Amino acid sequence: CGRSLGARTEWHHPVPRQKGGRAVVPLHPICHRTIHAHYTNAELARIGDDHAALMGKEALVRFVGWVAGKPTDFYAPTWRKR
Repeated sequence: CGRSLGARTEWHHPVPRQKGGRAVVPLHPICHRTIHAHYTNAELARIGDDHAALMGKEALVRFVGWVAGKPTDFYAPTWRKR
């Protein structure tokens, strides 16, 4: 999202552990939950650490634009796609 990390940080596997991923990157909790709300583990395994591909969904682009102006430790519930 481009914001600096705050006091709360979660570690995200760009390639999910169940798909053999070992590398991790720090994310805001709200960003981490949003990624998992919009992508399955199979999709994340195909995308890997390609940020441009991750931003391929319009919903994620809108989310990043919305959260960019929030404080670093801002958190709100993330709704999963049904």
